[in-house]
Amino acid sequence: VQLQASGGGLVQPGGSLRLSCAASGFTLEWYAVGWWRQPPGKEREGVSCITSRDETASYADSVKGRFTISRDNSRNLVYLQMNNLKPEDTAVYYCATDPTLRCSKHLQEYNFWGQGTQVTVSS
Repeated sequence: VQLQASGGGLVQPGGSLRLSCAASGFTLEWYAVGWWRQPPGKEREGVSCITSRDETASYADSVKGRFTISRDNSRNLVYLQMNNLKPEDTAVYYCATDPTLRCSKHLQEYNFWGQGTQVTVSS
C-alpha cells in the first residue's frame, strides 16, 4: 500500500504546476483524498480535498480560485492543478487519504500519506 506524490519543482511567481497523487496496492476511489502542505518552519496545513463519490472539492481560502483538485478513478490518480503560484505557496506538498470520506479538516484522520513533493515558487 503506497501513495506517491509527484510533479513538484521550481517555478516563477505566476507560474503553474500540476501535482499527481498515485496509489498502488489499493483503490483510491474508496477514499476522500486531500492535499496538504508544510511550508518551511511551519505546521502542515490543509490545501484541498475531494470526496470519493460525488467528487465535491474544497479549498483553503489561500488557494481558492488558483488551485483545482480533480480525480481520475480509472487511473487511480488525484491531481492538484496550481495556477498563479505565489512565493507563499512554497512548501512540501503531501497527498493523503481520508477513510471518513468527509474531507476532514483534522490531519490525524488521514490514514495513508505520500512522501511529499517540493514546490518552490521563486524568481
